[in-house]
Amino acid sequence: MSRNDDRLGLDEKQFLQDESPATATAAVSDSSGGAFSWSIPTEFVELPSAGKFYPNNHPLHNQATVEISFMTAKEEDILSSRSLLKEGVALDRMLQNILVENNIDVTTLLVGDKNALLVAARRTGYGPEYETKVTCPSCGDTDDFSFDISEPPIHNYQEKMEVYGVSLNGANNLEITLPMTKAKVECRLLTGRDEQRIFKESERKAKKKIDTGSTTDAFRSYIVSVNGEDSPFTIESFIQAMPARDSRILRRAYTSCIPNIDLEQEYECVNCGYEAEMEVPLGVDFFWPK
Repeated sequence: MSRNDDRLGLDEKQFLQDESPATATAAVSDSSGGAFSWSIPTEFVELPSAGKFYPNNHPLHNQATVEISFMTAKEEDILSSRSLLKEGVALDRMLQNILVENNIDVTTLLVGDKNALLVAARRTGYGPEYETKVTCPSCGDTDDFSFDISEPPIHNYQEKMEVYGVSLNGANNLEITLPMTKAKVECRLLTGRDEQRIFKESERKAKKKIDTGSTTDAFRSYIVSVNGEDSPFTIESFIQAMPARDSRILRRAYTSCIPNIDLEQEYECVNCGYEAEMEVPLGVDFFWPK
């Protein structure tokens, strides 16, 4: 088993025991006792990774699309479950429920692929317009803003890899040589399971009132090795001593070179006229339109 096989959790089954994946049809009884059924609409969602970053034994290996069912009231119940929201798994449970192929564990999805499914699910449930409150970074004014999520483009990560001099190794991990230290840093692509772990770790630190460093915590989550050394001590020592310029380049390169959808859209403040690219927020509120 390769290093990525283990990280994608293919030896663990975390499928829901109490929720079955959405089926193509549903049946109920009418007032006369008879049964009627109808087809639940589905659509194929293009994966930003095109299945290229999954190991050979993963069901999405080299698979360019995934079929999902349209959201129903059942998924709304999942998204409003207090216990699931508290555990930070409501979105994962909803996605697991609408995947047509029941052999896909949503926690093994790459983050970019998961984002594509979340946007598609929201669009099937509530339409292509997402209205939310946005705070202007310049004047601090908060106003309504509408994001168009009808067809988010797939990020051209391959072009960015050329720009940043990033390459793929045999484990499908990113490798980048940093300009100041000349260190070759190997980074892995995060999955839904990693997101769950990061969420739980942040909750743990918050309860114990432990300060968190968003930048260093992010590095710990995806750096696999430095100059071929993969010991936790080596990685931690490098993170703590990394020059600010290398840190900035690494953050930009990693964000730019992972397969994802482009969630940035043009924003203009109605109060001060400030213009900037703003990213569509993908929290649970994303599924509750005004």
